[in-house]
Amino acid sequence: MPNFDDIRPYNDDEVPAAIQRILSDIYFPWLAKNLAPNKPIDEVIKKFQSIKTVQEFQEKIVFSVLERIISGTISSFTCDGGEKIPTDKPYLFISNHRDIVLDAALLNWHLLKTGHEQTEITFGSNLMKNKISVDLGKLNRMFRINRSGNLRDLYRDYFSVSSYIRHVITEKKRSVWIAQRSGRTKDGDDKTESAVLKMFAMSSEDSFVENLSQLSITPVSVSYEYEPCAFAKAAELFVSSFTTYKKGKHEDYESIWNGIIGKKGHVNFTVTKPITLEELQYCDTFDKSEKFVQLAKIIDQRIYDAYVLEKNNYIAYDILNKGKQFADKYSDEDKNVFLEYIANGIEQLDTPKNKSDIENIVLTIYANPVKNKLNLNK
Repeated sequence: MPNFDDIRPYNDDEVPAAIQRILSDIYFPWLAKNLAPNKPIDEVIKKFQSIKTVQEFQEKIVFSVLERIISGTISSFTCDGGEKIPTDKPYLFISNHRDIVLDAALLNWHLLKTGHEQTEITFGSNLMKNKISVDLGKLNRMFRINRSGNLRDLYRDYFSVSSYIRHVITEKKRSVWIAQRSGRTKDGDDKTESAVLKMFAMSSEDSFVENLSQLSITPVSVSYEYEPCAFAKAAELFVSSFTTYKKGKHEDYESIWNGIIGKKGHVNFTVTKPITLEELQYCDTFDKSEKFVQLAKIIDQRIYDAYVLEKNNYIAYDILNKGKQFADKYSDEDKNVFLEYIANGIEQLDTPKNKSDIENIVLTIYANPVKNKLNLNK
């Protein structure tokens, strides 16, 4: 049995050393100020020093920060479904991916409130660029998934991740969170990559149905009234339309921070029912790769059906389509507020921009959930 030491989260006996490294890191004063802005740094240090286990780190640090995020940047937070699935078994939660950190963190908050253990979380290697981010991630039950390399290296890494996910679910009896695709959805059009599903299957030689049924694949639907990184995503898509987009040195960390502090309005998470044996058997009637394509469609439909659509979504759809199909869902004042929000967001961008093009991209980010949930893509 491999030990997975190169990718796994920390065990409890590794916590004290990780805490000491964090306290000694040059970035800790900045971290302490933002984790607890109203407390003296000595008090934050004592809180960190009191942590002896991974569970204590999540309860004392991660969940206390989440409470502040929820109260300060989310007008209302609703969660459904976690109470409907048994707490005595693990799941492979596969989620649409809008925010780098909050998608998994808020799901874990919901699971905590519904009697489930917290999941282990995939953690992109692009976010592990310095020691303190590695320590913080691994203390939060995150495990590394590689985002770069040649095909041979990526295949080896994906096989390792696949094996680790299966080990966590079938041996450790703990759930796992993973995004439905590599990286966040940039345009609001959530699609499960069949390559992710193929990765799940790599670690077993069992038949398609038996292989994937062992993982209890459970789709999770995430909806934000306001996406805090919508304008940065739109700017990236705009630049990518005419040249190769190159991320700034600290762009990923800026996205994490903006996602944390940005206005979100109403946020909803819905844990849908796990993929059934009958659905896997249906997918198995197709040839080779098409099995995974069909499974991706089933997962996508679960996510779409559970979307919570907001006024912003309907307004964006009607503006893009130059119509009033959903005019009963919002008022003229709602529309003006949303357009002002877009105008202000575009003004704050410091990238080369064509305002009308970026506005259309932002509108698309908000309109695509309407198209997907209501099947308006044809």
